[in-house]
Amino acid sequence: MVSKLFQLFLLASFKYILTVPYVLLLEIEYKYALPTMVIGGIGGFLFFYFLSAKASRFFRKWSSSALRLIPDRIKIRYNEICVSRFKPGSKRIFSVRNRMIVRVKKSYGLWGIVITTPILLSIPVGAFMASRYYSKDRRVILYMLVSIIGWGTVFSLVLLLFPGIF
Repeated sequence: MVSKLFQLFLLASFKYILTVPYVLLLEIEYKYALPTMVIGGIGGFLFFYFLSAKASRFFRKWSSSALRLIPDRIKIRYNEICVSRFKPGSKRIFSVRNRMIVRVKKSYGLWGIVITTPILLSIPVGAFMASRYYSKDRRVILYMLVSIIGWGTVFSLVLLLFPGIF
């Protein structure tokens, strides 16, 4: 039982929407599944939010120093590869997922990220976007936690009201 709950916790911290079918697959009781799912989502968001904030600060601080340590011939070769692959005037190729992320950020802003993170985006991607674009807004963590709890409630209500849906 503990290993099943741990698996559910880990899945919820990465891909929140897949937890409901996984609960049904593992046949975990509702009273254990919902808190584990919500705690896993919240824990995953907090972990990735603060990890991405620290990683961004680290790379900003040390990128210029690290560039000085790289030998010149590697820098020259890297620039040659970049010039040959990305010629001026050529269009960048975006995946469907990247287009969706850019559209959500530009069209809906913070609320788009908060609402779509548990269901469309994954928890790590949403945490990174929230940390990257809205780190100065102190309410972003609260909004995201409310969103995770809200979607967990919606998922569990769907599961309770329509037990044969999955």
